[in-house]
Amino acid sequence: MTVIEAENISKKYIIDHIKSNAKASTLREVVTDKLKNIFNKKTEEQVSHEEFWALKNVSFNIEQGDRVGIIGSNGAGKSTMLKILSRITEPTEGKIKIKGRVASLLEVGTGFHPELSGRENIYLNGSILGMKREEIKNHFDAIVDFAGVEKFLDTPVKRYSSGMYVRLGFAISAHLEPEILIVDEVLAVGDAEFQRKCLGKMKDASTSGRTILFVSHNLTAVQGLCNKSMYMQKGKLLEMGETNQVLATYLSHVQKTDLESSWTKPEEAPGNDKVRLKKVKLTPDYQGNLKHIDVRTSFKIQIEFWNMVDNINANISLHLNSLTGECIFNIGTPSLALRKGVIYAECEIPSDFMNDGSYSISLMIVQDKSIVIHNFGEVLVFEIEDYREGTAWYGKWPGYIRPKINFPISQLELENVS
Repeated sequence: MTVIEAENISKKYIIDHIKSNAKASTLREVVTDKLKNIFNKKTEEQVSHEEFWALKNVSFNIEQGDRVGIIGSNGAGKSTMLKILSRITEPTEGKIKIKGRVASLLEVGTGFHPELSGRENIYLNGSILGMKREEIKNHFDAIVDFAGVEKFLDTPVKRYSSGMYVRLGFAISAHLEPEILIVDEVLAVGDAEFQRKCLGKMKDASTSGRTILFVSHNLTAVQGLCNKSMYMQKGKLLEMGETNQVLATYLSHVQKTDLESSWTKPEEAPGNDKVRLKKVKLTPDYQGNLKHIDVRTSFKIQIEFWNMVDNINANISLHLNSLTGECIFNIGTPSLALRKGVIYAECEIPSDFMNDGSYSISLMIVQDKSIVIHNFGEVLVFEIEDYREGTAWYGKWPGYIRPKINFPISQLELENVS
């Protein structure tokens, strides 16, 4: 039975660009500009409008009991699609039919009232899902046990950590037995043990006929959970079908060497009102006449960003990830007192360290070593080729790293062995 039917779904947003001859540089100028914006009506010459289609003509059917993974790079339209399916926003064009009760876990704290306790929010969320009080009561102990928040059950959730938020939110959504469960990348906030519990719970839910929609950059999790997948790119559905086939198509599209991403103007670059990414460049030290990176190649990662906040202590956190979503390692610069302007950082990854495979680089700009100013996901994608000598074995070398470490072997004594 078809439980979700989408027909030519499109979602349009209007982006306003305010033209200004000069940027405010002092607090006084910022306040003055804000007051002008409130009391003075802008003319059409001051504001330009840009149409942005987050989704364009997306159609699909999902059957009861399907476990559907939704994959694609950042900006592909995955989260917008889930918001439409969850009735959080309406499509600009097209129509969608859903049969059954939907529970969504899209971002930390969705559906929670911050002033209410964990106990009260369990009953609130259950009521939103259409559950009777007796039904919620029957599942209450299982929800609390799964979330592991028993000690904080009567504490207002505004005092919960992001991990506690996610654990409780997922426990409510999974245990109150919706016919359709929608889960976004928010599970990445939880620890590894909780993620395993969530994936196991979703598998159990699907065996009872419930439908799962799961957005994740972790392709291993998608492969292990989902029998079908959707590959989205720039607001369009490129392929939907059996998970292994869709993953193969996705990887064939992204497994390419892309050694530089750069922007010439801050207003066109990714980021926010505090930081904008200017350039990320990977510079290999190629071996001889080679023009590709292999396991012997060292390479530098060079980063530039516009800092638009004066007198701020910040550092860069760099994540090197596999294309299936695992973080291979995370390194950070020292925290530095920064002024407005262009900030530069550089690190070198040594030769004979990374294994062959496809990788991506993500960056975070962090304030005071704890507050994420902005997260730049998958700013570069590149590939490392294999190279071996002095061996007759050419199977896949296991692991993500392949360090060349001194590991001597020697003969200690001679002995006759019969």
